[in-house]
Amino acid sequence: MDHYDSQQTNDYMQPEDDWDRDLLLDPAWEKQQRKTFTAWCNSHLRKAGTQIENIEEDFRDGLKLMLLLEVISGERLAKPERGKMRVHKISNVNKALDFIASKGVKLVSIGAEEIVDGNVKMTLGMIWTIILRFAIQDISVEETSAKEGLLLWCQRKTAPYKNVNIQNFHISWKDGLGFCALIHRHRPELIDYGKLRKDDPLTNLNTAFDVAEKYLDIPKMLDAEDIVGTARPDEKAIMTYVSSFYHAFSGAQKAETAANRICKVLAVNQENEQLMEDYEKLASDLLEWIRRTIPWLENRAPENTMQAMQQKLEDFRDYRRLHKPPKVQEKCQLEINFNTLQTKLRLSNRPAFMPSEGKMVSDINNAWAGLEQAEKGYEEWLLNEIRRLERLDHLAEKFRQKASIHESWTDGKEAMLQQKDYETATLSEIKALLKKHEAFESDLAAHQDRVEQIAAIAQELNELDYYDSPSVNARCQKICDQWDNLGALTQKRREALERTEKLLETIDQLYLEYAKRAAPFNNWMEGAMEDLQDTFIVHTIEEIQGLTTAHEQFKATLPDADKERQAILGIHNEVSKIVQTYHVNMAGTNPYTTITPQEINGKWDHVRQLVPRRDQALMEEHARQQQNERLRKQFGAQANVIGPWIQTKMEEIGRISIEMHGTLEDQLNHLRQYEKSIVNYKPKIDQLEGDHQQIQEALIFDNKHTNYTMEHIRVGWEQLLTTIARTINEVENQILTRDAKGISQEQMNEFRASFNHFDRGEAEFARIMSIVDPNRLGVVTFQAFIDFMSRETADTDTADQVMASFKILAGDKNYITVDELRRELPPDQAEYCIARMAPYHGPDAVPGALDYMSFSTALYGESDL
Repeated sequence: MDHYDSQQTNDYMQPEDDWDRDLLLDPAWEKQQRKTFTAWCNSHLRKAGTQIENIEEDFRDGLKLMLLLEVISGERLAKPERGKMRVHKISNVNKALDFIASKGVKLVSIGAEEIVDGNVKMTLGMIWTIILRFAIQDISVEETSAKEGLLLWCQRKTAPYKNVNIQNFHISWKDGLGFCALIHRHRPELIDYGKLRKDDPLTNLNTAFDVAEKYLDIPKMLDAEDIVGTARPDEKAIMTYVSSFYHAFSGAQKAETAANRICKVLAVNQENEQLMEDYEKLASDLLEWIRRTIPWLENRAPENTMQAMQQKLEDFRDYRRLHKPPKVQEKCQLEINFNTLQTKLRLSNRPAFMPSEGKMVSDINNAWAGLEQAEKGYEEWLLNEIRRLERLDHLAEKFRQKASIHESWTDGKEAMLQQKDYETATLSEIKALLKKHEAFESDLAAHQDRVEQIAAIAQELNELDYYDSPSVNARCQKICDQWDNLGALTQKRREALERTEKLLETIDQLYLEYAKRAAPFNNWMEGAMEDLQDTFIVHTIEEIQGLTTAHEQFKATLPDADKERQAILGIHNEVSKIVQTYHVNMAGTNPYTTITPQEINGKWDHVRQLVPRRDQALMEEHARQQQNERLRKQFGAQANVIGPWIQTKMEEIGRISIEMHGTLEDQLNHLRQYEKSIVNYKPKIDQLEGDHQQIQEALIFDNKHTNYTMEHIRVGWEQLLTTIARTINEVENQILTRDAKGISQEQMNEFRASFNHFDRGEAEFARIMSIVDPNRLGVVTFQAFIDFMSRETADTDTADQVMASFKILAGDKNYITVDELRRELPPDQAEYCIARMAPYHGPDAVPGALDYMSFSTALYGESDL
């Protein structure tokens, strides 16, 4: 690629080394350079009365190029060739190029042929080289020159303008305020700067370009639109434009240069003095800082907490990261300032600087070496300490966690192990407590590792010199002591549980044995009490003797029963002895039985009390049975006499009633004498009744000594009395019948013979029986038989005859009155009839009329009275 370069040692050419590459990349810059370079050339060519229109065409013959160089240099060039041929043109261009080279600028790759041929890039490059050499190279501002000088000049001139910040020759000028500020700085009357706005670059640029062209004789080298419309305006075009402003204000610049020269001399002295003061102050501050810092770095006193050590490490890191680096820089700057100061003093022909005592660079280096020595190992110590504290914190936290877990687990365990719940527990509850205790022992063994870990951690904390070791040791010791106590309490509780289990098992076996023996013994006693209290009913000596024998046999078993009782009570006493000896607090009673020793003793005592009572009862009953036997024999002896006597008498009366010797009156007398002899026998009956009453009161229900009961005797006696009375009555009735019907003695004897030989024959018998035995009793009395025989053989009154008699009394009426009855009949018979006759209700009835017909019929049993 074609390019041009310069041999100047100055730096102002460096940014433009690749100007043609920029043009290739941005054609807008080529356009800006054409316009700017053309205007710049014309600003000088017009002084010679000419100008150019097309920069790559108008310089091809070299004539205007040579003229331009003469105008801007003020020197004469070699006489140009006036011919129109190519060779003449090349000759003229070479003369121009040679002149440029004579000014110390070496043109590389820019040949006359390219200019003559109208190569736009080479032409623009050549013009830019001319601008640099004659318009920019000689600019000098505060020891800077060329481009940097021009930039510094712009910065100095625009410094008072806050909205202007010139940092380059491209985008810093886009808003136009930089151009306006340069004009306003030198010619404030030309621009009202206060009205300008940063957001209106076209107005600002056009204002600056118009004012410059009108009042400062600076032609308009760029269009405002070209600058605003380009992202990055062409640097060469802007530099060319700005250099015109610099040269326009060169008169003012010269005065400023003179002032700057004075200021420069004064500034050198001031700067040197300030450097001396700064050195002194900086050296003092640095030495003071070192003096304060070294003790801090030498302090190796460890902290107790990780937080404190981390703060130390953080402080050290702040020291290394924030505090020391500036001090290193200060130390370096101090040395630089010292060397710079000495150099400046030497260059300005001033005497060398001698710092105050102790503030030499060597003094500072020695102090710094002490600081480095103190610092050496401090960070390593900090890290080691942090690692130690980290380890300690970790161990301490681990200790606390494990201790807390362990303490939480052990909380309440001692109280649990010390409780005496087994003292009131049953055997099944004891076995459950043992199972639970075995589980606890397993749990306890599982926690052994944690206790050992806690002790090991505490030991390590002691070895690492943990600051809070006393409290750790105290807590560890408490845990270990508690652990030992838990172990002892666990063993003690196990022994107590096992001992209690063994005792309760023994007691349980005794309880079971007690129950097995107490139950049948209790049943035996209850049966015995029931038997002893059983009311007995006996009626014979043999029965009471059987009961007595059984009772004696029962009494014979009492010694063995008492031994069994004592054995059963001995079992219970053995339980009580175990309870008292081993202080077993029994939670309940015998689970196998509800029978208590008190009940057994109570029932046994009751049995013993009942035995003599039973003896007494049996004796009394035996005596009573003996008495009853006497009563039986006494009653039997009398009954065996009275019974046959009654039977004999009954038979005798029967014979008398059949035989009936003599007249009825003789028979009647004989029977009454016989009745009297029977009645005289009554005291013996009464005596037998007395004996019978004693038998009944003695509740005697049978008597083997006689077949006669009192009821038999009573019935026989009553029958005897009834029979004799009936027989006497029969005789009396026979006498009445005889007298009433006129029956002779001979007829009576016949009737008796017929009665005694009465034949029961078939139909006739049935007719006769319906008359003589109307109640169907199967018994026919002699009186009934006489009545029958009398009716069969004699004329007797009938119901019709009686009815006819009443009709006569009534005066032949169908009824009779009360008055008629009372007039015709005796009073008794009249009242008898009035009371029994029903009222008469016939059609001819009158008040007080009575029905005699129904009454007559009723008299003979043909209707109810």
